[in-house]
Amino acid sequence: MTTQTGDRLAPEDAAFLYFEREEAPLHMGSVSVLDGEIGLEEYIDFIASRLPLIPRYRQRLVVPPFNAGHPTWEYDPDFDIRNHIREVHLKRGTMAELERLAGSIFSKVMDRGRPLWDLTLVQGLSEGRSAFISRVHHCLVDGVSGVGILNIMLSPTRETPVAPEAQPFQPPELPDASRSLLDALTSAVSDSIQRLLSAQMTALNVAAALLDQRALDGWSQLIRFAPELLAPVERFPFNIPVKGPQRVAWTQFPIAEVCAIRRGLGGTLNDVVLAALARAMARYVELHGQSTKNRVLRLMVPVNLRRGETEPGYGNRVSALPVNIPLDIESPAELIEAIRQRTDAMKSARVADLIELGTAWMGVTPAPLQAITQAMAAGLPIAPFNMVCTNVPGPQYPLYLLGREMVTFHPYVPIGNELGIGCAIQSYNGQLYFGLTADRAAAGDVDRLNEFLEQALAELSRAATEARVETAPEPKTTNAVEVPTLPER
Repeated sequence: MTTQTGDRLAPEDAAFLYFEREEAPLHMGSVSVLDGEIGLEEYIDFIASRLPLIPRYRQRLVVPPFNAGHPTWEYDPDFDIRNHIREVHLKRGTMAELERLAGSIFSKVMDRGRPLWDLTLVQGLSEGRSAFISRVHHCLVDGVSGVGILNIMLSPTRETPVAPEAQPFQPPELPDASRSLLDALTSAVSDSIQRLLSAQMTALNVAAALLDQRALDGWSQLIRFAPELLAPVERFPFNIPVKGPQRVAWTQFPIAEVCAIRRGLGGTLNDVVLAALARAMARYVELHGQSTKNRVLRLMVPVNLRRGETEPGYGNRVSALPVNIPLDIESPAELIEAIRQRTDAMKSARVADLIELGTAWMGVTPAPLQAITQAMAAGLPIAPFNMVCTNVPGPQYPLYLLGREMVTFHPYVPIGNELGIGCAIQSYNGQLYFGLTADRAAAGDVDRLNEFLEQALAELSRAATEARVETAPEPKTTNAVEVPTLPER
């Protein structure tokens, strides 16, 4: 990953700084459990050896006076890796205790006077295991680029990778206020022109894409869902202003079983995941005394824009799809079909491209105006959806840290405004890991939602098995006893 001093944040990255509030920190995170213990000093030395591969981890943000430009990344002259790595010992060693610790850590805003990442080494898990809790600010990575950094930190074999030869490193001094202001002002015009040209190019590309037949068909499909798309977002019990602190809850499900559900009931793997979440949320809403009849759950589903890029790099390259899911559909097959129709229509109509275009044009506005308006918007409680659900693909092979296998990987997604619950999903080594984030005031009983999610996945699995058995071909009549195999669909 290449970087240099003075890199200025892109508008879509800077937005995560402007939107952040004390009660709604905006960092990405994860909790990784290892199959053995590692020592703190050994851990610090290893992470220090990987820092040359992630130069951004030695840089901090410098904000020009009056927000004349977006902040720049500058090497921290006071960088000390021990400010970013700490050790915690659990008392009971249970996963519930680890969840509580992670919720406490994720609830805190990161210190912007230092590079925006930290790691917590957790000792004392049962069965001789350890864990590490990772935080990286959202202005530095999104889910996909975060996985790329994770792959640098860990190894695909138990053998610890050879560290690059340490080179003398003397960070330059931070720019003073006058220089920072001058740089921001001199780059403002060129940045604006570049952003304008980029937005115009994006507009031309989107216009061309919207004229192809698939997009036209997608818009004709979207018309069917116009009433629910144009209707105001209904607020559920967890859609109240978040105040912090946060709680997290985790579960996991084998990818093979999710694929079996897809083969039995149709749709894509992501459709199955959304169906499980919808069934769990329906139970959760009913638990809180509200009806689900004729009600829809509106999700914001991030979409990766790194088309064909082999190097994820830094920053945020995502758009979003607003997906409405009816909560009153009992049949698993009908629910997945309803989700498939809506997601297919959104994808065909290039809705994510239109949202990307809107973001590009917002980036053309002057940086001071972006800082002011987005900070004001952060204080508004109303959001145009009920919750965020992000699904990020991870490596399908085991990763190791200092010879210890990472046996589980629990993702974290931030929450804010009135989005009292968020759901992060990440695949790793044959498993789908679901990470629920909840504001204690809005959804202190997120453990119940976690239970409902497990029940929903089990129900979908049973329904898929029954559907595949019903459609299996009749066995041939022979003298031998034959066991029919289930067809692949």
